[in-house]
Amino acid sequence: MSVSIKPLADRVLVEPAAAEEKTASGIIIPDTAKEKPQRGIVVAVGPGKPEEPTTVKVGDQVLYGKYSGTELAHEGKDYMIMRESDILAVL
Repeated sequence: MSVSIKPLADRVLVEPAAAEEKTASGIIIPDTAKEKPQRGIVVAVGPGKPEEPTTVKVGDQVLYGKYSGTELAHEGKDYMIMRESDILAVL
């Protein structure tokens, strides 16, 4: 997967996972009640800072904070751009 967006410094571009369509018990969730996803796949990584190189890499599946990053749309797809420090874990 190649994206023409190149993050700067310690920024990471993440493609969010799709919001859950059903609950574990099978109840369908309407669009208005869907929660913002908190996981996604890293699609681009900045070079990092001289004293802090980035540790995530393209293709990593990550968890991030609920209100982390900035949403953006590019070429018909939705992405989140955030600092690497906003990423909570690599799955």
